[in-house]
Amino acid sequence: MRFALHGEVLLMKEPRDMVLTIDQLAEYLKLPKSTLYHLARRGDVPGQKIGRHWRFHKTAIDKWLSQNRNQKA
Repeated sequence: MRFALHGEVLLMKEPRDMVLTIDQLAEYLKLPKSTLYHLARRGDVPGQKIGRHWRFHKTAIDKWLSQNRNQKA
């Protein structure tokens, strides 16, 4: 994670393609982990399983959110 000084506030800049765990994604989307597991298993949310663990690229999640918002509008 990189940091940038803006005025007197230190801001964190996210890496370009940050990888999120299921816990981080649940917090980011404000959804229960059980819902995310269900969506991931069905292939409804972009992610991949590595061994027993799910991983999600934040850029893919943001794109997915944007596309789903446009489809429902």
